[in-house]
Amino acid sequence: MQYVSTRGHAAEQTFSEILLGGLAPDGGLYLPVHYPQVSGDELNAWRKLSYADLAFAVLSKFATDVPAADIKTITQKTYTADVYRNTRAGEDAAQITPLRVLEEGANGKLILQALSNGPTLAFKDMAMQLLGNLFEYTLAKQQAELNIFGATSGDTGSAAEYAMRGKQGIRVFMLSPHKKMSAFQTAQMFSLQDPNIFNIAVQGVFDDCQDMVKAVSNDLEYKARQKIGTVNSINWARVVAQVVYYFRGYLSATTANEQKVSFTVPSGNFGNICAGHIARMMGLPIDKLVVATNENDVLDEFFTTGIYRVRKSAETYHTTSPSMDISKASNFERFIYDLLDGDAVRVAALFKKVETQGGFDLSGKPGSDGDEFAKISQFGFVSGKSVHADRLNTIRQVKAKYGITIDTHTADGIKVAQEHLAPGVPMIVLETALPAKFNETIREALGHDAERPAGFENIEALPQRFEVMTADVNKMKAYISQHTGL
Repeated sequence: MQYVSTRGHAAEQTFSEILLGGLAPDGGLYLPVHYPQVSGDELNAWRKLSYADLAFAVLSKFATDVPAADIKTITQKTYTADVYRNTRAGEDAAQITPLRVLEEGANGKLILQALSNGPTLAFKDMAMQLLGNLFEYTLAKQQAELNIFGATSGDTGSAAEYAMRGKQGIRVFMLSPHKKMSAFQTAQMFSLQDPNIFNIAVQGVFDDCQDMVKAVSNDLEYKARQKIGTVNSINWARVVAQVVYYFRGYLSATTANEQKVSFTVPSGNFGNICAGHIARMMGLPIDKLVVATNENDVLDEFFTTGIYRVRKSAETYHTTSPSMDISKASNFERFIYDLLDGDAVRVAALFKKVETQGGFDLSGKPGSDGDEFAKISQFGFVSGKSVHADRLNTIRQVKAKYGITIDTHTADGIKVAQEHLAPGVPMIVLETALPAKFNETIREALGHDAERPAGFENIEALPQRFEVMTADVNKMKAYISQHTGL
């Protein structure tokens, strides 16, 4: 399996060659030359597999240059009940991503897929734990080291740091928007004292952090000298790891391949739902992929109008579902590449226009950049929006009707999912995090604190270690150089 850039100017690469990097040298994102297909017979065989074996089956289709026995060892090490042990009452840790039917009625079936049982209580652990083990394996084979430079709006950072802490040959430099995460999210990251972890709180919003990661990735000489890699969802291996739980969700919710399901995904950076798009392109019988946004509704605007209009930092809202406070979706380029039938020249032109004019228009109206909006339904995408009042109402509703407490992002997902229910097609909402991570809003909605898994009782009181910096790329490069000695 070979990989190409969405912008067309990078040479084809193998899975191992793109694993440790992020952006392609031309500034694009990597995608496989073609999506591997999954047959009906394979789906039937996969129904019987453990999560670790399913991950092996999916990953093997993409990492064809890695020995199968090595992939199997890594997935078996990653997906264990001991690692994903933070389950709710009644959930089976061995299932890794158990389903819970919330409602089954005339309007349709609403299901919650638990993705937050890992060490940092967020869905990012599903991919990041695998990525940490893949990195360590690859670096050991190459006798190399890696400096991970990433950005987080809340959950990617802690998931990456917990996956990489103490790993041989790896340092992590993680940017986050200063004072714009929940107290729990902040403490999870900043309380880590491991010498290979560096937390930088940037005076700005997530998009400022993300822009710096891209700027460093596009400085090819610096990137090579400093051995820079990334764990953000621009990293292809991370997206592939997320593809696995779409297959698991589908196979757990159905009994025959003739059945379809839909997925609703709380979306900010478009990485999580991009994995669903890839699963659908591989042949997984997905009906709808429902994009749920918060007040930062750039993606909802595109999927309802065909206009992609990024917001400036000052126009990006700080909300109670902060991991989605993103106005420039990194992974969106991968979908646009597929929407444009792999026309890399047009993709490069459109995303150049994002940088120079703040967006593009595929509505087909006079003066637009194209008419591909008319094709979006072929890919199953629809969308919706949830705001703070919706969030509070949904948290209360789910607690009253189903007896469980959900986090703020999952609440956005359930609110939008309810607008797209269809009889005969189960709707699976991907859980984003456990509610303890956003306790301030849970207390506002329910009048009491969210339950905390063991070991997280007083995390906010732990000593914190971090640097506050301005959104200055040159200063950031100097900081990295100072702490790597390269």
